[in-house]
Amino acid sequence: MRLLHTSDWHLGHTLYDVSRDAEHAAFLDWLLETLEAQAVDALLVAGDIFDTANPSAEAQAAWYQFVAKARRRLPRLDVVVIGGNHDSAARLDAPDPLFAALGVRVVGGLPRVRGALDWERLLVPLHDAKGRVGAWVAAVPYLRPSDLPPVQGDASDRLVEGVRTVYAEVLAAARRRRQAGQALVAMGHCYMTGTELSVLSERKILGGNQHALPVELFPEDVAYAALGHLHKAQRVGGREGVRYSGSPLPLSLSEAGYRHQVLLVELAGDALGAVQALPVPRTTDMVRVPERDAAPLEAVLALLEALPAHDAEALEWRRPYLEVCVSLPRPEPALRQKVEKVLDGKSARLVKLTPAYTGTGGALAEVQPGLSLKERTPEDVFRARYARDFEEPPAPALLEAFHTLLTDVQEESP
Repeated sequence: MRLLHTSDWHLGHTLYDVSRDAEHAAFLDWLLETLEAQAVDALLVAGDIFDTANPSAEAQAAWYQFVAKARRRLPRLDVVVIGGNHDSAARLDAPDPLFAALGVRVVGGLPRVRGALDWERLLVPLHDAKGRVGAWVAAVPYLRPSDLPPVQGDASDRLVEGVRTVYAEVLAAARRRRQAGQALVAMGHCYMTGTELSVLSERKILGGNQHALPVELFPEDVAYAALGHLHKAQRVGGREGVRYSGSPLPLSLSEAGYRHQVLLVELAGDALGAVQALPVPRTTDMVRVPERDAAPLEAVLALLEALPAHDAEALEWRRPYLEVCVSLPRPEPALRQKVEKVLDGKSARLVKLTPAYTGTGGALAEVQPGLSLKERTPEDVFRARYARDFEEPPAPALLEAFHTLLTDVQEESP
């Protein structure tokens, strides 16, 4: 059997108020092509379909259109989707009767029937090219604390043990259903120990990273565990069959260097055969000037001047995102205007301008240790605060303006 594992689409995402809808549309078109070209039997989407619990109409339309196109184009494809921490469980579960009729299984939240876990929704058979059941999926969505059973122990242990209990129950039920030669596959949206977190775009979940889950959550008889939540593709605990696929698009400028991909998983009977990374084409580049750290304004302006010119025939959404980082030994009130003037007519579009101050960064009390605030003049405090940000001393004109303000304040005081 061939499975394709992806996650963390974050439909509806914006980068500094710039819509990513066109980039997501390009990815979903590529995904459909890939599913067909690779003769995939089942698509596993491990959570965070949407970027927010209340996605835009455009984001929802993209999701429904993808499902409809996939069903028309690949009528035998099994599709299994679980909810993530960004998703609204109720929103994902609402169209279940329609999705069920289409042969698409979506598990937005942990389903229960009269207090017991709903095995008919949590356990999903996957069919090979001949229509035979080749694997069973334990499709566990993102678990919120309210989903967890009561467990003895301290507060932190209760969270981890509660999650462990849910996974153990669902996997045990899957074992009872599968027959000889059928693989056991797990899905989850969670944070595992020994992994790298992209702190700029991923929320800490399950009470924070101190509650990271152990890889032992998935016993050795689990042929493959398709995980979501971390945007950087990676193995967990050195296990070839426990993987985060990562997000298909960089969701912050810090993720520009990640290898964004989907994973093609081959099962050999009830065991893992091979896992192949399929890189997702980058349709919109991310550029940083300078490439590392920060540089003085004059050097940055020269680098910006060397950027390619804008092609009038190029699509607007294909223009590269640009981050500019400038080191500032002194204030630059016209910083943005100077940068934008050089970028006029360039292909890249400025989305983030980051000043890197060259001052000491220390607390005010560290400038003249031992002196109390009463022993410092207003100018002492002003200079100390200025030195936190800027390497050079304040200009005479700035000091003059400060003293003018200080005089006005002192004259108005009773």
